[in-house]
Amino acid sequence: MSIHVGKTPPIFVGAIPIMSKNSDAWFRLTQIVATVEAELGKALQVEHGLGLSEYRALEALSRSADSELRMQELAAHLHLNQSSVSRMAERLEREGLAIRDLCPDDKRGVYTVLTDKGRARFENARSDFERTLNAALGEGEWEELLSARLVARGD
Repeated sequence: MSIHVGKTPPIFVGAIPIMSKNSDAWFRLTQIVATVEAELGKALQVEHGLGLSEYRALEALSRSADSELRMQELAAHLHLNQSSVSRMAERLEREGLAIRDLCPDDKRGVYTVLTDKGRARFENARSDFERTLNAALGEGEWEELLSARLVARGD
């Protein structure tokens, strides 16, 4: 599925726009992001048994020093609340993709640590993620979206 990034007119009621240019651009962007995320989530679930948030957690852990993050750091990376991340970490741990470990300096702190199995699952899923992302955005269209000013400047 390819997303057409062309310009769409603002939503009108009669001759009066009901959305400002900023609101219209934001609406279009969130629709594109939601569509792409749905495609990514579907592909990851079908091919690898991973939800999109789980994939992002494995990615964040794989990019971090020593492949570990404190739970609050992981929550910040994923833009999820602490409770959601704790439940996700439990699922990843049950599947052997990550372990939770107490911080040696602060026994209240908990780290999520990527396992070898988790790294392998992430590496296997990454090519499908990239393929699905490219198919969803279309070749080169994302560059236009990310670099273009979504809000038309007045002349």
